Amino acid sequence: MSPAPTLAVIVVAAGDGTRLLAGSPKALVPLAGLTILEHALHAVFGMREPAIVVVVAPPADVEETRAIAERAAGVAAGHLRVIPGGSSRSRSVRAGLADLPSSVDTVLVHDAARALAPSSFLDTVTAAVRTSGEAVIPGLAVTDTIKQVDGTGAVVSTVDRDRLRAVQTPQGFPRDLLERAYADPDAEHTDDAATVAAVGGVVRIVPGDERAFKITTPWDLRRAELLVSRGDLRTGIGLDVHAFSEDGILRLAGLEWPGTQALSGHSDGDAVAHAIVDALLSAGGLGDIGSLFGTDDPRYAGAAGDVFLTGAVDALAEAGLVPVNVAVQLVGNRPRFSARRAEAESRLSGIVGAPVTIAATTTDGLGFTGRGEGVTAIATALVRAQAGPVLE
Repeated sequence: MSPAPTLAVIVVAAGDGTRLLAGSPKALVPLAGLTILEHALHAVFGMREPAIVVVVAPPADVEETRAIAERAAGVAAGHLRVIPGGSSRSRSVRAGLADLPSSVDTVLVHDAARALAPSSFLDTVTAAVRTSGEAVIPGLAVTDTIKQVDGTGAVVSTVDRDRLRAVQTPQGFPRDLLERAYADPDAEHTDDAATVAAVGGVVRIVPGDERAFKITTPWDLRRAELLVSRGDLRTGIGLDVHAFSEDGILRLAGLEWPGTQALSGHSDGDAVAHAIVDALLSAGGLGDIGSLFGTDDPRYAGAAGDVFLTGAVDALAEAGLVPVNVAVQLVGNRPRFSARRAEAESRLSGIVGAPVTIAATTTDGLGFTGRGEGVTAIATALVRAQAGPVLE
């Protein structure tokens, strides 16, 4: 039995989306073939650390929200809870808190409307909470000149923007601090950090991410659609081969496979992850995994495939490119992959920030894979140029 998760993510998805003008709750609005909620949940379920995920749904649409959330969760649906939200954001968060199991000590509160926030962003906030023991929120530097005005619209002063931050989610908290902040049923603030600050909690800022913008208006939705599904398209291919080793635990497709012979390699030998990295870099014209990371670099000895996948996605972003989708063909006799395919696809999709699909086959006893000496993974990737300038 795996230990119960100590991390929880409350996904606030109960908003009616009036300003989006879509005629349905915001989280259920389509975005490039999926709903806004599905995009947000793919990032949550792609986090490095397993988490209890509580989706706070529109009260009239709980069952539809549950079906969508379970589809996004895949085999991780056992960690998913879907509950009705309240009449305000504060009431919705309070309801999510009340539904958490006793094992949880750290809580992220995340708006489903920030659907393109990547898994690595959530991981960063989680780590900062755990390290500091305080409330942690992401924020972006304000680039516009800010004026303070009076009731007539006349300018009173210019505000020092160097001391301002535009705050995003996820916002992270030690559970006991967040529960103390929400103990007052009448407390109503614009975000969770303000609720915590009102009871004397210290709130720290970490760097925000441009991709975590909030989808509020039709303009925002169009921007998100362009980021997800449009732009200059490029394809790439990657192949990786690893032999089985005599010791260790197999790590393949971002998952551990206890009881199965490990793959050899300078890092973790994850052939699927490594093939994806090469496919992404190939599509971007950025070389290969060896040229980017160094096959004998001691920093990457035993490193998990997540490290290389995140590095490849970051390299694409620096080049003004984002992944659209990845397809992988895994060739080998073991492990028996079909039972965990959905789990692996969800995990890798969250890291890559785009759908990853995996098919598995054998070679009917032919060749080194057929003899059970190792595995081969072949990946193809589609990437596109970002709409507009690269977001740093």
